[in-house]
Amino acid sequence: MSSWYASIPSPGPEWQQITLPFWPYRITTYALIILVGIIVAAIWTSRRLSKRGGEPGVVLDIILWAVPLGIVGARLYHVFTHPADYFYSGADLWNVFAIWDGGNAIFGSLIGGAIGAYIGCRWSGIRFWSFADTLAPALLFAQAIGRLGNYFNQELFGLPTNLPWGLQIDSANKAIPVGLPADTLFQPLFLYEIIWNVIGIVVILWLERKFSLRWGKTFAVYLIWYGLGRSYLESIRIDPSEFSFLGIPSNVWAAFAAVVLGIVLFIVQTRRHPGLEPSVYVPGRQWVRPEDDEDLADAEVDSDDTDSDDEARGEDADEPTGSNAAKATS
Repeated sequence: MSSWYASIPSPGPEWQQITLPFWPYRITTYALIILVGIIVAAIWTSRRLSKRGGEPGVVLDIILWAVPLGIVGARLYHVFTHPADYFYSGADLWNVFAIWDGGNAIFGSLIGGAIGAYIGCRWSGIRFWSFADTLAPALLFAQAIGRLGNYFNQELFGLPTNLPWGLQIDSANKAIPVGLPADTLFQPLFLYEIIWNVIGIVVILWLERKFSLRWGKTFAVYLIWYGLGRSYLESIRIDPSEFSFLGIPSNVWAAFAAVVLGIVLFIVQTRRHPGLEPSVYVPGRQWVRPEDDEDLADAEVDSDDTDSDDEARGEDADEPTGSNAAKATS
């Protein structure tokens, strides 16, 4: 038996939906938190990309593809890895689309979001790996914010624990194994991941500045860091409906895959591109800053004036003047 006097309480059902003063309908806290994470990541990524020569606001052209496909990917991955929660006798199949009730897999969002980002980058002319590098720390920040949504939904918790920061979970939660006492506390995995992600932001920014990481190498570090942390958290997570292979949950395998992909990406891009990219734009799609465009126009005007002066001097040279004129008439 565990005591609840030294623990982290979970919000009750009344906190899972809120009413905003400027919005007539109730909105789920989970959705609002995810939205905040997306906005913060978009702003930070836009600033990082602009500092590297990207047009201000071009990130919007990319996230218009990346966010919707990321949400679709997150939901599909969760549903396919938790079929017993959605496909059973008498089930309401519309629940497959009820993302507001929670159940969005981060690895699915990474896959779907990557596809969307690639399409958006092709559309806007931005190099995909340049965008991925500027996104990496912002993505960790958005994920840290999003984990608060798991807290409000009472999901993403781990094995029972007697630690003073154990998490209280409603005994009616369907993820809790049968037979555990009502006052059992659980590992607060959402909190562990928030801490891990925040530390990862510091590590990524330091490595990026120290070694001038470009060409997707910053994003590779993100994959390695996040995959390592998530592989451990998923191994102690309570999620009885998840697939497993060789006794290892599918999300742990996905985390291992992220680490391997990050290592391969870092090695390949280091060999292929040891330096900085010449531009965040693909060749032929470069954006010209307004001030640079004005300088170019002024240079063209100066060139035209110089040509005019040369032409005038040339015309004068054809007609002898001064002593030359005297010699010409003598």
